[in-house]
Amino acid sequence: MKVIRLREGRERSVLRRHPWIFDSAVARGSGDPGETVKVEGHGGEFLAWAAFSPASKIRARAWSFDEADRIDPAFFHRRLAAAVAMRARLQVPSEGVRLVHGESDGLPGFVVDRYGDTLVAQFLSAGAERWKKVLADGLLEVTGLQRLYERSDASSRGLEGLPEVKGWLRGEGPTELTILEHDWKFGLDIASGHKTGFYLDQRESRARFSQWVRRLGAQRVLNCYCYTGGFTVAALAGGATEVTSIDSSGPALERARANVALNGFGAGRAEFLDADVNASLRRFGASGQTFDAIVLDPPKLAPTVAHAERAARAYKDINRLALKLLAPGGVLFTYSCSGGISADLFHKIVASAGTDSGVDGYVADRLGAAPDHPMTLTFPEGEYLKGLVVIRKA
Repeated sequence: MKVIRLREGRERSVLRRHPWIFDSAVARGSGDPGETVKVEGHGGEFLAWAAFSPASKIRARAWSFDEADRIDPAFFHRRLAAAVAMRARLQVPSEGVRLVHGESDGLPGFVVDRYGDTLVAQFLSAGAERWKKVLADGLLEVTGLQRLYERSDASSRGLEGLPEVKGWLRGEGPTELTILEHDWKFGLDIASGHKTGFYLDQRESRARFSQWVRRLGAQRVLNCYCYTGGFTVAALAGGATEVTSIDSSGPALERARANVALNGFGAGRAEFLDADVNASLRRFGASGQTFDAIVLDPPKLAPTVAHAERAARAYKDINRLALKLLAPGGVLFTYSCSGGISADLFHKIVASAGTDSGVDGYVADRLGAAPDHPMTLTFPEGEYLKGLVVIRKA
């Protein structure tokens, strides 16, 4: 067993059971990509078993902090079984469920979503890649399913020195699927959609948005960065008579149109714009338009803290423009999915946007990822999705 020893004073985060060990914390020792190494403190005491990644700034990711553990197929089978059992207890109201959420489930760099009888997995770290066969076989065993599609085509693979990979890993079948979420149907493509094909983390937010639209009697709704129309369908289900959805992806907008039709809503109630959101918000403002409900769900603007300052300006600008378009008494659902933007900082950004726009509002709720995308006590970085529900003061 290879050993890496940490620099003096750099053991504290590992002692708190944080799974990431950065290259700057390592005094000596190395391993092959994904190889299990023993992590020792400066004095030689055991700290963790971890997967080594020579190409990454995160030089090792901890599998276990128990010295008695053995990192073998049985270990991964237990972790997978525990993750799947937890999701069963959640009773998620959807055929789309996150079964494994990386570090939060003790499986760093490994993500699995289930869409009906099809599994989609991302192997995003050197450790997950090294144990790919064991993890794939274990998944089929604990779920009883037969089809597993790999979507290891995220850019983060490059940081691990890994090539992008996509395709059927076990079994085969159609990549175009339809799932039921709450009372709504959504079509998706696991081969070409974002992440594993769909944004399952916004499941509860879509339901809440639909409820708020109905509660406020919102008629005109604006859905920015609409992707495949999840919030559009939610707004129409809530009784909105006119929903404008904006995205810069033509294929995503076509899917959004299809999802509106799939749920039986007339095309006349939904308008789709292939356009830049920022420019569209400015154009709406110049023409004096207002909306009763607005969704701002932009893509990741700050992947790390180093990008936070520039991203903060972008978040502030779109929120400032949206607040000015929001009718008095209207509701804004605004989000950041950037790991480099904390919940506290995001609140400050939206507050500053309100000041600059001359708009005040009530923070009616705080939102996060659906519960099958958990954050743990020892891994706060798991709280990547932050949202606020703001009611504009009349």
